[in-house]
Amino acid sequence: MKLRDVPLAFLPTFEAAGRLGSFAAAAAELHLTPSAVGQQIRALEDLLGVVLFRRTSKGLEMTEEAGAGLEALRSGFLHFEDAV
Repeated sequence: MKLRDVPLAFLPTFEAAGRLGSFAAAAAELHLTPSAVGQQIRALEDLLGVVLFRRTSKGLEMTEEAGAGLEALRSGFLHFEDAV
């Protein structure tokens, strides 16, 4: 899959949810509703064809697939921040 196939607005949402371990916390940080975060994550999961988070009784659990991409994405965002 090419980057142009992924809505770029979904990537900060995925990064925040993964880093914070919560859709609600990601929503607060990004000034979105938790429902909007959930919708973006579900759309990203559908687009990628993988489950990124499991919703459990204990909260949000990142899958192995999500963990594999999260660090690279975080690193890219930090490089972008430094450049700006």
